[in-house]
Amino acid sequence: MSQILVVDDEPSICWGLKQALSDEGHDVTTLSSAEQAEQWYAEQEPDVIVMDVRLPGKDGLSAIASLPPRLHDVPVIVMTAFGNLETAVQAIGQGAFEYLTKPFDLDQAVSTITAALKRRASQQTPPTPDSTGLGGMMIGNSQVMQAVFRQIALVAAHDVPVLITGESGTGKELVAAALHQYGSRANGPFIPVCVPALSEGLLESELFGHRGGAFTGAVADREGLLTAAHQGTAFFDEMGEITLSAQVKLLRVLETRQVTAVGATAPHPCDFRLIAATNRNLEQMVSEGTFREDLYYRLNVFRIDLPPLRNRREDIPLLARHFLEQTPLQPTGRNQAPVLGEAATAELMQRDWPGNIRELRNAVEHAAVLARDGVIEPEHLPAATREMVSGSRSTDGLQTALKNWLAGLPEWQENQPGLLDRLSEQAEPVLIEHVLEQTQGNRQEAAARLGIHRQTLRDKLRRYGFD
Repeated sequence: MSQILVVDDEPSICWGLKQALSDEGHDVTTLSSAEQAEQWYAEQEPDVIVMDVRLPGKDGLSAIASLPPRLHDVPVIVMTAFGNLETAVQAIGQGAFEYLTKPFDLDQAVSTITAALKRRASQQTPPTPDSTGLGGMMIGNSQVMQAVFRQIALVAAHDVPVLITGESGTGKELVAAALHQYGSRANGPFIPVCVPALSEGLLESELFGHRGGAFTGAVADREGLLTAAHQGTAFFDEMGEITLSAQVKLLRVLETRQVTAVGATAPHPCDFRLIAATNRNLEQMVSEGTFREDLYYRLNVFRIDLPPLRNRREDIPLLARHFLEQTPLQPTGRNQAPVLGEAATAELMQRDWPGNIRELRNAVEHAAVLARDGVIEPEHLPAATREMVSGSRSTDGLQTALKNWLAGLPEWQENQPGLLDRLSEQAEPVLIEHVLEQTQGNRQEAAARLGIHRQTLRDKLRRYGFD
């Protein structure tokens, strides 16, 4: 029987966790303050500690930092209703095994605690360097963004390549900057590399540098982008646009950790962390032969998928207010930033934002110019952007796949009743698995996205063998 300590000043949280964990056979103690917890574990040794951040008196993060040495291998799971990137990094940096954002699903909490129990001896994340430079660069209270913050906090201190995927305008460069800022190379340079801007003829010169006289126009030595990233981070934006010949050269650098400037006779060390971003499907490009498989695996050591803004609508008012606070006041003569009216907020929430955060920011800045009385109304917003072409292409692809599936059915099956049921049995497991991956296993959120009750989702998981 495992001993679990739950510390939270909300009785309902303590009661719910105690009931759920007791049903799993654990011995659960609940306390309401960090001071009570410190008195308790002076004489007891829990197997897992589950602690809220906001507590009366001493806060949870301070309590974690002051755990006695004998408890340093005890996994700590942090709970917070104020989840943001700073909280995630601070919690993980203090040695927390994981953190849960309230309100959370009890199934998710039990699953996290079970994982902590299984890996007590090995789960210690290295501390991350303190950073205040990101400020409000990354904002979001939605569950999908909390999952992104958690991923950043977990991988930042590990000096491994990271692949960031997401539509244009979702904030991929901000994630890359956060990984650098919170990583072990924070004191080194952060060098963005815009892949589409690398011309084929001058690619080696741009990346590796050149010596004066190496080619026509090379009048002096020039440092390459990868050389400039030495001891820091190289961020390759739009990696899906890189040519095959450039892929070979980049792979060589990653394998040898050396570069040779154009016109030089000897290589020199080039040590950098690689972070790549793309809005393209690299797996499909690998299967089509337009992206090298070996380079793909080099990049995809750890992957962070950024959600489009339409999948995190609850963050839109928060983002809009943040952008308004950043609008310059001097040209308007105002002494404070304009505010969003209720009708304008509702309009922002309804739009699909194919340009994502970048489009939202442009819309808010546009409206701020027109709102002379200091209140933004719907008429101040620019016209909504038309639906993305990729959306219709996605639908066309699904219809084509369905037609191919039907065409491949034997005639006797096609003529049998229950064709729709058979299609559902083929499609449902794929869809459910995808949504569970997107929600990090959160069944409540997955059920909401699927538009079904949580119990219905549980039944389907058992039916398709997920449980």
